Amino acid sequence: MNGGEIIGLLGMLLLVSAWVPQTLETIRTRKCPLNMQFIIIYVTASTLLTIYSYIIGDWIFFALNFLAALQSAINLVVKLTEKKST
Repeated sequence: MNGGEIIGLLGMLLLVSAWVPQTLETIRTRKCPLNMQFIIIYVTASTLLTIYSYIIGDWIFFALNFLAALQSAINLVVKLTEKKST
């Protein structure tokens, strides 16, 4: 692993780890406080970047975007299924 890959791996780990507290809270409370438009754009963008990184064969970029898409998709599913308080 060269220096560039190590920097990319560290960046990936930090960026993906930023989603962990929010995703765990969303799962625990079954409520997602995030803005719906933000989640939809994020899931879409991360999914497209996952496909792109697979096509170009960049495994760090692929792992980053796959994990980001997965965690944001979990938040989206909860957001779509949560009951509205009345």
